[in-house]
Amino acid sequence: MECRVHKLVADVALFADRQVLLVRYRDARKYDGQSGWFLPDDCLAHAEHPDAAATRILQEQVGLFDRELLLNHIESFDGDGSAWHLVFHYHAELGEPFSVVPGSNVRDAEWFELEALPPRKEMAHGGWAADVLAEVRRRLELQG
Repeated sequence: MECRVHKLVADVALFADRQVLLVRYRDARKYDGQSGWFLPDDCLAHAEHPDAAATRILQEQVGLFDRELLLNHIESFDGDGSAWHLVFHYHAELGEPFSVVPGSNVRDAEWFELEALPPRKEMAHGGWAADVLAEVRRRLELQG
């Protein structure tokens, strides 16, 4: 049963050689009907730890296994009168982009230069992935 009060989400920013991986989904119903570019993400399953969810997301959506993922930050917001969202933003640095094996609900998966992301109007939720990436990168720079 889907909770209408809370929405627990994990996403992963995969960086490789000044690029980041973004995906678009075939069935956007699970993604608030948004058809634009996302960081690979999904809702947590009941009682699933966010670390396990981030690992599962990469396995199921892009075919990446055995990668150390680090929690970058947690975002909390009210979904404009809908469910309260708690989003766990993870990241990983890869040496170079890999050949993605798209999962069953992944329509497109592409590596984008960090300085040449798709226009905000082509991204889901008005460019939310760009905002998340900016915050992830800001926090990584602060860490040195």
